Amino acid sequence: MPTVKKFAAMLMLATALVAPGAAFAREVTIEATLTPYSGPEAYLAVYVMDADGNYNSTLWVAGHKTKYYGALRGWVAGVSSAGGVNLDGITGASVGSGETLTVRAELADALIDAGYEIHIDTAVEHGGEYIDDVVIPLTSTPASVTGSGYVDNASISF
Repeated sequence: MPTVKKFAAMLMLATALVAPGAAFAREVTIEATLTPYSGPEAYLAVYVMDADGNYNSTLWVAGHKTKYYGALRGWVAGVSSAGGVNLDGITGASVGSGETLTVRAELADALIDAGYEIHIDTAVEHGGEYIDDVVIPLTSTPASVTGSGYVDNASISF
């Protein structure tokens, strides 16, 4: 019986140490509206970079044909330096001219107001590729920015 009590005590202690960490995250909504253009739907990668320009995580990849992911070169470089990424559950359809992509994600509070940024790369088959089409500072203040390529404007809110 003493081993069961020790195990129960260790389990309660572990739960007490882990549970508060779950509360230190907040939901963010990122919206990117594409400019009107002619051509196929766009591929987008929405990802987080740290203050030193190092890849942190992927929030969403729009576009199902993985053969076109290579055109999202800023994101691919970050993923490659991190040793790969699991895309299960964070991919969706490509986004058409004038449409809006909405991404909802949980981000650790430690990333907010600490120099991290949301990056969006875009590419269209037989069209252009835009590394850092949008860069939004990850601050506690909602922000809206203008894109430099296929993204007309993008915003982040909490």
